[in-house]
Amino acid sequence: MISTDNKWQAICKAEDLSANLGVRAILNEEQVAIFKVRDDLYAISAIDPFSNAAVLSRGIVGDLEGAVVLASPVYKQHFCLKTGSCLEDDTVKLKTYPIRDNNGRIELAVA
Repeated sequence: MISTDNKWQAICKAEDLSANLGVRAILNEEQVAIFKVRDDLYAISAIDPFSNAAVLSRGIVGDLEGAVVLASPVYKQHFCLKTGSCLEDDTVKLKTYPIRDNNGRIELAVA
């Protein structure tokens, strides 16, 4: 949920995002993968927890069991873009970040 108390950092222009393709950004020294799927925006950690590689912005977006998911390009685990949960291992969860489109600017909440 997006809080009105968040401080926001501009990341890119909305027009810089292509549907279903990831963009990697740096927020407070953390690598973040950003996706636009239909009209929704998602921001998750860009680090694949199974390989420790910063590759998730290059993952493949799809739909599994009604959830918008990202398949890691390394070992192909699926992560729910909304919650960060791994569908194959419920003990693994990616960090998610509040994200918004503010009049054409894509912004991430600063912790």
